[in-house]
Amino acid sequence: MATGQLFSKTTQALFYNYKQLPIQRMLDFDFLCGRETPSVAGIINPGSEGFQKLFFGQEEIAIPVHSTIEASCAAHPTADVFINFASFRSAAASSMAALKQPTIKVVAIIAEGVPESDTKQLIAYAKANNKVVIGPATVGGIQAGAFKIGDTAGTIDNIIQCKLYRPGSVGFVSKSGGMSNELYNSIARVTDGIYEGIAIGGDVFPGSTLSDHVLRFNNIPQVKMIVVLGELGGRDEYSLVEALKQGKINKPVVAWVSGTCARLFKSEVQFGHAGAKSGGEMESAQAKNEALREAGAVVPTSYEAFEGAIKEAFGKLIEEGKIAPVKEVTPPQIPEDLSTAIKSGKVRAPTHIISTISDDRGEEPTYAGVPMSNIVEQGLGVGDVLSLLWFKRSLPRYCARFIEICIMLCADHGPCVSGAHNTIVTARAGKDLVSSLVSGLLTIGPRFGGAIDDAARYFKDAYDKGLTPYEFVESMKKKGIRVPGIGHRIKRGDNRDKRVELLQHFARSNFPSVKYMEYAVEVETYTLSKANNLVLNVDGAIGSLFLDLLAGSGMFTKQEIDEIVGIGYLNGLFVLARSIGLIGHTFDQKRLKQPLYRHPWEDVLYTK
Repeated sequence: MATGQLFSKTTQALFYNYKQLPIQRMLDFDFLCGRETPSVAGIINPGSEGFQKLFFGQEEIAIPVHSTIEASCAAHPTADVFINFASFRSAAASSMAALKQPTIKVVAIIAEGVPESDTKQLIAYAKANNKVVIGPATVGGIQAGAFKIGDTAGTIDNIIQCKLYRPGSVGFVSKSGGMSNELYNSIARVTDGIYEGIAIGGDVFPGSTLSDHVLRFNNIPQVKMIVVLGELGGRDEYSLVEALKQGKINKPVVAWVSGTCARLFKSEVQFGHAGAKSGGEMESAQAKNEALREAGAVVPTSYEAFEGAIKEAFGKLIEEGKIAPVKEVTPPQIPEDLSTAIKSGKVRAPTHIISTISDDRGEEPTYAGVPMSNIVEQGLGVGDVLSLLWFKRSLPRYCARFIEICIMLCADHGPCVSGAHNTIVTARAGKDLVSSLVSGLLTIGPRFGGAIDDAARYFKDAYDKGLTPYEFVESMKKKGIRVPGIGHRIKRGDNRDKRVELLQHFARSNFPSVKYMEYAVEVETYTLSKANNLVLNVDGAIGSLFLDLLAGSGMFTKQEIDEIVGIGYLNGLFVLARSIGLIGHTFDQKRLKQPLYRHPWEDVLYTK
């Protein structure tokens, strides 16, 4: 492996399996370091394509999303680092696919628990093709002031405290990602900081070893000294011992192998990492520390003395004139996310939507403050739910039942009315359910099903003013306005609409008052004296009876009743009800596999 530097200020990566926070942390680090281009060139999300919006400083950018590794590598040929956030189940396969891409030089595998046999195959392929694997079970790595992998070094505050926004003179390698953060801090306190840091991961078979990276650091001119943090278990540290003995490393190495406390336990102890388990005396922390010390590394007497040993070694390099002072720079301020600022109480932001009818933030959704479980447990029906969501209150049972009857009676009126006809034609054109439904709903208006609100409005106005049916009808006639809710193309005075009769019967039996309905009936009596088809239709019946429901229930003020009628609540009832039938017609046509509809010539009057 050896060679030298893996990353630079122009290094770009491909990020596998989208994770918002690690990518945003990489981009924030880029901005902190003064990079001109984002370090994440593209995102790979199997099965997805498009863009993901993230921030590069104050600028919002769109990072391309690709569905395959091959497509992303082709689209971003200069991106040579593959950061793999796949689960342990797919990490090996996706990492191998990335290693086989000619543009990829470094693969970082974050997942823990990757099968050892799979890891061995990745290691063999990487060595044979001169590529680098960091991990599995790694947090990644960082080149100070240039590039970092995922969550390496933690938060921006920690990065600034550790001076990782600009390069230092120390090369650092460890098995542990968590201890890397600790050592970045220690090194920053007693030296000019990190130049490059790598966490190789805690698995038994890491993709690259401690010695691989130490030898690499030895070839990087900017790295003046090397710090190594090993751990008990395995024999990786002995390859470093051999390299030191063979004179392959000519820079000061300060090392410590953690896990010396293992001897305090009577039985074998498994520490946090899969590889942190002593398999004998040679794999103990004490044996490794002693071997490193004998090979020429600076090894303190304890971890507590580690920072002091690093300080002493760095001080000698300064005395020898091998390290020039690093010019300190002030990193730019990272803009704070709005959500974070709001939580910390630094800013306040207006909301964009107001909702008073439902809330889904708790353990269960609520309708007008009523938990979903209460609705089910109390056996409430559609009418009760509608009263909660439309009127924001629980109406008496007879009101909810009336609403349900209206829905049932208005659900459908055969295939020949305009709404059903439109839906049928659209469904037969092969369109989807929503398109077919909407095509039918768009016909609802003043001439078809949309007169309920107008009927209620005019009947209420006339009744409240004390107009007689004669005065009301004749005044409408003078204005050139048809009386909404009166008239039917088929029904007559001697052939009343059964739906109207059912509604009137229910209201007379259950409503405290039906004054508006009785007024509508009086108006009908007058209009029938003029023409036999000027009967009270279902729009007029629902409109007048809804006025009685609102006024008679005692739960609405006059202002609320006027608002309900004005907004269009009552037409909403017809829209809701008729949607049931329109959906039925859509399914009916598709079930029957009906072909495209074409209107017959003989039913068209062609004229000049």
